[in-house]
Amino acid sequence: MRKGIPLMEQVYKSNHRKIATFLSVIPGLGQLYNRQILKGVAFLTMTIAFLVSFWDFFAEKGLWGLVTLGTQVPRDNSIFLLVYGIISILLLFFAAIFVFIVFRDAYKNGERRDMGQRLNTIREQYRNLIDNGFPYLILSPGFFLLVFVVILPIIFVFLLAFTNYDLYHQWPAKLMDWVGTANFTELFGTELWRSTFLNVFAWTLVWTFGATTCQIALGVFLAVLVNQKDLKGKAIIRTIFILPWAVPAFVSILIFSGMFNETFGAINTVILDAVGIPPVDWLTNANATRLALIFIQTWLGFPFIFVMVTGVLQSIPEELYEAATVDGASALQKFRNITFPLIMFSIAPILITQYTFNFNNFNVIFLFNGGGPSVSGQKAGGTDILISWIYKLTMTSQEYAIAAAITLIMSAMVITVAVWQFRRTKSFQEEDMM
Repeated sequence: MRKGIPLMEQVYKSNHRKIATFLSVIPGLGQLYNRQILKGVAFLTMTIAFLVSFWDFFAEKGLWGLVTLGTQVPRDNSIFLLVYGIISILLLFFAAIFVFIVFRDAYKNGERRDMGQRLNTIREQYRNLIDNGFPYLILSPGFFLLVFVVILPIIFVFLLAFTNYDLYHQWPAKLMDWVGTANFTELFGTELWRSTFLNVFAWTLVWTFGATTCQIALGVFLAVLVNQKDLKGKAIIRTIFILPWAVPAFVSILIFSGMFNETFGAINTVILDAVGIPPVDWLTNANATRLALIFIQTWLGFPFIFVMVTGVLQSIPEELYEAATVDGASALQKFRNITFPLIMFSIAPILITQYTFNFNNFNVIFLFNGGGPSVSGQKAGGTDILISWIYKLTMTSQEYAIAAAITLIMSAMVITVAVWQFRRTKSFQEEDMM
């Protein structure tokens, strides 16, 4: 062994790997140098086709538009330029992956030549592609669709939060500009925005935990009750409890909206009147409206929990309860030490999704009372949650940038809480408990 020379360098008999890698600065040349003519021509053709197709797009619209958001109206539309810029970044990302593959291929095949090994034939390369890359080939269309249907809108909203896009900065009258963190500063620095955001956020939390916890508690209670061995007519009772789930939610919400009407609704004129309680301002008093909304969501959500818990209860071995009975456990102790832990273990991840669902539950808030009633000195209604407030900011007052900033904050909170809860859930840590 010669001193000062790495072991692998002594194995190499030439520098084909370095030359092929250097030539791959122009994709395809490294493969041609390695005498892989078909692959080299294919890579070179793909590179030329990519540049011919997208060079003008990058230079005239994409990257330039992303930086400037336009310089002249009505020629430039800032929103279009922002979307073109994001598409350019995504295309360049795919191009970078392609270039990495080309460099790696040239280096690996050059290395085989340096070590005196034979390169794969076209047939062998095809077999390697099918054997090792088949899953990636099948997944690639879905991946591309995911990037442009999901990733692109997320990046768009993220970038929009750092612009001044609103009613006064729209094409063709005016361009929008990058404003840094001004939207976040206005949201938390201006008294009107800050108080509205904090009130809406506080009600969103109360709504999320109140409505979700009520529907879970009611669903679990009814499922345990119906699952008792001595109860007759279980099939009919279960069918009745599932019926609210069978009716479309928006139909139920509109019916409840009529029932809670202060003038002619059945809640005031029939039920409360029958027990001697004066009429309640369900639609014009914010607290009463919030109470009604939690009741409605409990009604809409408990059948789903009831069905899931019923399935879990039927899978619990009867021997566990028999052993507990022999040990003298009461009904409450059996529920606390056997039933409830097994229910939580099985459906805890789904229950977490119920909380995140209600955090963004737009339908019941909007269809019942439009997020109302109005509140003096606030930019949102008395029952608006974050998602319905964002809808109003975009569709009514056209304050898109502020809405995007709130969306970012809301998304960060939901993702953080969901990930934290999922990681703490035992069903994600222990796979063999059942």
